[in-house]
Amino acid sequence: MSDVSPVGKPAGVRGMIEVCTDGKVVEKLEQRGITLEKMLDTAMELYIGDDAEEVRKKLKSLMLHYLKDVNVQALLMAALLLEENFKVNGDPVGLVADELIGIDIAEYIGGKLALFNFFHYDTKKPGILKELPPFLDDAIGGFIAGCMTKLFEPMNFDSAETPNEGKETERS
Repeated sequence: MSDVSPVGKPAGVRGMIEVCTDGKVVEKLEQRGITLEKMLDTAMELYIGDDAEEVRKKLKSLMLHYLKDVNVQALLMAALLLEENFKVNGDPVGLVADELIGIDIAEYIGGKLALFNFFHYDTKKPGILKELPPFLDDAIGGFIAGCMTKLFEPMNFDSAETPNEGKETERS
């Protein structure tokens, strides 16, 4: 077993976190045509409500915040690596690992309520989701669902701030 990962970083957890936190996940998504703008377009395709421009602006800020989160990056990287290294034909009925990654991302960002949004996006497959292979459509769908849920969560994201930014904690 080598002490160096394929990308030339030290192997192990520390090396993997360094890989994830230096923008590699976003870069790998973009290489597959998954851009922030396409994710925003996909999210807004199922949005029903007023002031879509303002919602999109807040959603963009929220997505950028969560794309920096090491846990979201780790789950997105897992989906990317599975697509590259675990070949399946189509989206077999017995494959649930893809759904689990999407659910984990959605619930990590938006809590249990995001599960409903995840299944809504997973069923409708708007925008870029219909073009993606199994692991990525669910991972990106989970990311979008989690962010949309968080965006409309009462009292948590009522401005363009990222969560907890500019807000005092209860211990302060």
